[in-house]
Amino acid sequence: MRVYVVDNGGQWTHREWRVLKYLGVETKIVPNDTPAAALSDLDGLVLSGGAPRVGVDPGKMGRNGEYLDALDVPILGICAGHQFMASHFGGRAAPAKVPEFGKAVLTVRDPDVLFDGLPRTFEVWESHNDEVAAVPAGFVPLASSPNCDVQAMRSLERPLFGLQFHPEVEDTQFGKEIFRNFVRVCEDGR
Repeated sequence: MRVYVVDNGGQWTHREWRVLKYLGVETKIVPNDTPAAALSDLDGLVLSGGAPRVGVDPGKMGRNGEYLDALDVPILGICAGHQFMASHFGGRAAPAKVPEFGKAVLTVRDPDVLFDGLPRTFEVWESHNDEVAAVPAGFVPLASSPNCDVQAMRSLERPLFGLQFHPEVEDTQFGKEIFRNFVRVCEDGR
């Protein structure tokens, strides 16, 4: 099982790598200008959070669009990766009405596979100025918080997932379980 993490300049990219390593996955961090062809033998990919403000300057997200278009593997976008995924497929990322930093209460509206076996409500860690303002066609929202309507989403056509919050940090409850569920998706290819 090989799942790489694309580095979009996020402060916690190494934690995403560490959780995957902890779960027994072969993983490494790759720069976001790595050609998609160099990632063609993967079982899954994580698009990390990052410093770029997707709603303001999506060009700083490197080849994330190429990965979404060219790779036929499950992909999990976190924070900026989530926002970029939404924008790339015709949704919209924009400045948040209420930027979130610190703990928030997540409500899972549709448990889907990422939230399989988890409670409907739990605490997550936030660090974002922007958010997904409109989900792309063919995607559905999965979870929300009081200040953010799209804390999680997924594609109905491909195994593409986005999370606004940071499951890789210890302050997020059930973060390892969310990653474990994503790894199961990578094993099954669903």
